[in-house]
Amino acid sequence: MRKRFFRKLGVIIIPPILYIVMRLLWFSYRKRYHFIDEPIDGQCIAITWHSELFISPQVYRKFRTTHLTSAIIAQHHDGELIARTLKILHISAIRGSSRRGAKSALISAIKILKEGYSLMITPDGPKGPRYSMSDGAVALSLRAKLPLMVVNYQPKSYWQLSSWDKFIIPKPFTTIEIYHQILDIQNMDKDSAKVYLQQQMKNYSLI
Repeated sequence: MRKRFFRKLGVIIIPPILYIVMRLLWFSYRKRYHFIDEPIDGQCIAITWHSELFISPQVYRKFRTTHLTSAIIAQHHDGELIARTLKILHISAIRGSSRRGAKSALISAIKILKEGYSLMITPDGPKGPRYSMSDGAVALSLRAKLPLMVVNYQPKSYWQLSSWDKFIIPKPFTTIEIYHQILDIQNMDKDSAKVYLQQQMKNYSLI
C-alpha cells in the first residue's frame, strides 16, 4: 500500500522536475547541428534510440514547434514517467509496445496518423536489445507513405547509465553534435528498410 502510494506520488512529482532539469541542461549545451537532410514541414514518423530520449524530443520540438505529435510509450511505470514528461512538450502518448499492448497501440497509431498527427517511435524500446530495430516504425511509414525523421546525437562529455539501453545524459555545458536525417523507404521492402534505417541511425550514434 505504501509503495503504491509513493509510486503514484512519484508519477505526479517526477515528470515536471525532470522536464525542468532537461530544459536547464538543454540551454547550457553548445549545440552543433548537422543537417544530412533539411527539416520538413509535413507529417512524418520521428525516430530516435531509447538511450537518446533525454535530448531528441527537445530537438524535435525545436524543428517542429507546433506539429500535432504522439509517441508510442510502453505500458509500465517508467513509461508513465516518460509519457507525462513528453506531455509537457505537447507530445501525447499512445500506450503500448512490441511486448505489451502491441495490437491496440498499432490501431491507435494508424488512427492518429489518419488524423494528421506525426508519430514518435523508439525502435529499440521498451527493453531492447540496444540499437535493435523492431517492425513498428518501418511498417507504419510504409503503410502511411510517410518519411522518417531521424534524430541522433553525440555529446562530447556525458553520463551513461548502466541500464539496458546505456541511457545518455550529456553533462552541463558540453558540446553536442546533433544529426538530422529524412529517410524515404517507400521503394523498399520491410526487411531491407529495417536494415537501412538501423545502419543510418548507428552512423550518428554513440557505439
